[in-house]
Amino acid sequence: MADVSHHRSDLASHPDVSEMRDRYARVLGGRDVALMDAPVFLIGLYCAISPWVVHFTTTQADLATMNLIVGIAIGVLAIGFAVTPTRMYGLSWAMCAMGAWLIIAPWVVGSSPDKGVILNNVILGGLTVLLGLLCAGMAMKNGRANT
Repeated sequence: MADVSHHRSDLASHPDVSEMRDRYARVLGGRDVALMDAPVFLIGLYCAISPWVVHFTTTQADLATMNLIVGIAIGVLAIGFAVTPTRMYGLSWAMCAMGAWLIIAPWVVGSSPDKGVILNNVILGGLTVLLGLLCAGMAMKNGRANT
């Protein structure tokens, strides 16, 4: 009979061990920003539902629609960050732009916004800009470390 038992050996003697280590490091590399995925997604989710939470869907219909669209876009960015981080973290600057837009939108899109609507969007926009800057900074740091 043939010997079909598999003997476990140390991978250190494998001829491709250095290539396997490099590939493993590339696959796991750049995941320092993984902690940002959930907060970014939650910001996007809250932005999308905030018109119903703060109750300005009837008084500020255009602003409610804009918050829904921007919230979905931020959520999609967060999913992209989680799925393909090395390709998507370049879009962190776009998230900063969306945050800035959220800050000024009550005056640009809205009509006579009240204090609650303004506070909602300014806080959301500030958090979005902050998370975008953190993601962009970490992506730049990782980009320098990988070169």
